[in-house]
Amino acid sequence: MSRAGEMVYIPDDSDFSSFREQCESLEGWHCRYNKAGVTVWSQGQEETCTVQKIKTRISCRDVPAETLYDVLHDTRYRKKWDSHMIETYDIGRLTANADVGYYSWKCPSPLKNRDFVTLRSWLPLGNDYIILNYSVKHPKHPPRKDFVRAVSLQTGYLIKANGTGACVLYYLTQVDPRGSLPKWVVNRVSQFVAPKAMKKIYKAGLKYPEWKLRHDPGYKPWVYPEQNTLPSLSLAELSLQHADSLEHIDETGLPEDHLSASDHEA
Repeated sequence: MSRAGEMVYIPDDSDFSSFREQCESLEGWHCRYNKAGVTVWSQGQEETCTVQKIKTRISCRDVPAETLYDVLHDTRYRKKWDSHMIETYDIGRLTANADVGYYSWKCPSPLKNRDFVTLRSWLPLGNDYIILNYSVKHPKHPPRKDFVRAVSLQTGYLIKANGTGACVLYYLTQVDPRGSLPKWVVNRVSQFVAPKAMKKIYKAGLKYPEWKLRHDPGYKPWVYPEQNTLPSLSLAELSLQHADSLEHIDETGLPEDHLSASDHEA
């Protein structure tokens, strides 16, 4: 997502507007899956040496947009619904609507588990919401020997209110999981994974209000910045995470049918 190729920056209104246009546009996107209220598109050729952009949309009945926005922010709640997550935590805040965080997840054996460090920013737009992230390097959170450091080139959510008490969720991602899996395998598996991930988020949205009533219901620092107690960070502490600078891990022995059983949500 970097504008100048090397500069870490906080997305501005034009970046959020561009992301929304990508979510809502069909031009250049190929439909790969359309079933039970979930649609998956890809951009670019599947048989390629680069990682495709994947876009998914799901209609969420009985889940207001603001509830799904809370679900995607609430790291405490994520531990309840994201069964593939190993650990997630916020590292520090950049502004009232931008922070840096860590996320790690389990991969099917014999793959090594993956992790990210990302700069995340968010923007409420009336009844709609956008959350964006991309990978950065933080000096106190370097790649670990027990994980493969994955790279989010661009990942985000658009949550659109759809009448009273319902919404439509878009998830757009371009992630390089690193290792040495062929990119065409990554592209194909992503299309299997996306519908499962979206359905999990939808179900999490249905259960969140009751859970939140029992778990510090007034605490929402993503809505009320004055509640945020994270240490302050400056952009000067961060640099872009380039995929080609990371260690090469050989995982070519993994059969494709084993991979497709995973249902990670990035």
